[in-house]
Amino acid sequence: MSSPAERAAQGKRARKYAPRSSHAPWIPAADRPDPVVVLERQGADRLPDLLPVRYGRMAAGPFAFLRGAAAVMAGDLAAIPHTGLTVQLCGDAHLSNFGLFASPERSLLFDLDDFDETYPGPFEWDVKRLAASVAVAARDNGHPDKQAHLAALACVGAYRANMRRLARLGELAAWYERVDAHELLPLIRSARHRRRAEQTLAQATRRTSLHALAKLTETTPDGRRRIIHDPPLLEPAGISDAAALRKMFGDYRSTLAEERRRLLDRYRFVDAARKVVGVGSVGTRCFVLLLTGRDADDPLFLQIKEAGRSVLEEHIPYHGTHLHPGHRVVSGQRLLQAAGDIFLGWMTGPQGRAFYWRQLRDMKGSADIAAMPPDELLTYVRLCGTTLARAHARSGDRIAIAAYLGGADTFDRATAAFALRYADQTARDHATLRRALSAGVLTAAPQA
Repeated sequence: MSSPAERAAQGKRARKYAPRSSHAPWIPAADRPDPVVVLERQGADRLPDLLPVRYGRMAAGPFAFLRGAAAVMAGDLAAIPHTGLTVQLCGDAHLSNFGLFASPERSLLFDLDDFDETYPGPFEWDVKRLAASVAVAARDNGHPDKQAHLAALACVGAYRANMRRLARLGELAAWYERVDAHELLPLIRSARHRRRAEQTLAQATRRTSLHALAKLTETTPDGRRRIIHDPPLLEPAGISDAAALRKMFGDYRSTLAEERRRLLDRYRFVDAARKVVGVGSVGTRCFVLLLTGRDADDPLFLQIKEAGRSVLEEHIPYHGTHLHPGHRVVSGQRLLQAAGDIFLGWMTGPQGRAFYWRQLRDMKGSADIAAMPPDELLTYVRLCGTTLARAHARSGDRIAIAAYLGGADTFDRATAAFALRYADQTARDHATLRRALSAGVLTAAPQA
C-alpha cells in the first residue's frame, strides 16, 4: 500500500490529464446518438407491454426523463476525458436515488438506495450525474437558473468537503462512517423544514412489511392472503412464474450468509406477483414475494429484480470479478452502502436471466423533491453530496480523490457549470422524446 503522501501525489497528477476546470464544458459530439434510439435499444430486451409505462413516466418532465435516461448520460460522460481515479460508481446517482432505510440494528440511515447500474469507473461520473440532476430538479420546481446553479455548487462543494474530511481519517474510521437520519434533525435550522423532515422519518418508520401487508394484499373468501390485482403495476404471478420463483428461491438462499439462511427458513411462501418499479427499471422483470413467519401477521416481502448489464459496461472495460449481473449489483450495494439489507442476494433464473433479491420495504422512505423550495433543496443536495463522498470513500482512494479536488472550489464551479449545460441537454432530449410520442414512434401509457 502506498503512503498517504504517494496517494495524494497520484491524485494531483490526475490534474494534468483532467484539469479541474476542464469539467465545465458540455458540447455534444456530432455523432451523439439520438436519445430515443438509445431508449429503444434498451427496451429491446424488456417486457413490451410495460414500455409504454416507462415512456409515459419519462415524458412527465425533464427530471423524470433524466431519471430514466442513465444510458443516455453514460454515453455522454464516456465521451469526456476523465480523471482515472476509480471508485465503485452508483452509476445512477441522481437525487431520487437517495433515501432512508433501516440498518440491521434498526437505526434509520440516509444513503444511496439504487444500484442497478453500479460499476467501477471515474468518481466524477457519479458527481456529474448528481449535479446535473440537481440543476434539472431545480428548474422543474420553477427555480431560476441562479438558484439551480447555487444548488449544484452546494452539492459538489459538500462532496469535496466530506471527501477531504474522510481523507484525514483512519481506514476503519472512514469505513464505519454513516449518516444517521435522526442526527440530521438538529442541523436543520428552519422549523418548517424540520417538521417536513420529521414527517418523512415517521413515514419511513411505518413502511415495514406489516404496513405492506395491509396495502398490497387482500383476504380471499376462504381466508387466505393474496397480493392484490392492480394492472399493469401489480399483477399476480401466473402458475408458471410462481413455480419458477419457488425454484429460484432455493438458489437465492444459497448466496446468503449461513445465519441468514436459517432465519429465512423460518418463513414459508404464500404468494407472488409481478410489480412495476421506478422509472429507469420499468420493463425489466420484477416480482414481489409474500412470505409469512410465525403466523399470518408476521409477513416478509421480498423483491426479485432482474439485473442486466450496467449502462456503463459498454464504455468501460470491466476488471472486476463479478461477471454475474445480480452478483455485480449485490456486491456494489454492499460496498457503497453504510449498512446492508440482510436478505440481499442473487441468482440465475429461467432463460439464464440474472436476478437479485432484497426486502421490498424495510423502513424505506424518500424526500419529495418536487415540493422543495430553493432553501430546502439546498439543504437536501448538500446531504446527498456528503453521502456520495462517503460511499465513494469506501471503494476508491479517498486520499487521491481529495488531493485531486483540493482546497479551492475549482472543481465545484466547473461541475456546477456542467450541470446547467447538461440540464439544457436534458430539456432538449426530453423534447425529442415528446416529439417521438406525438409522431407515434413510441407509445406512452397515461399516468395516474
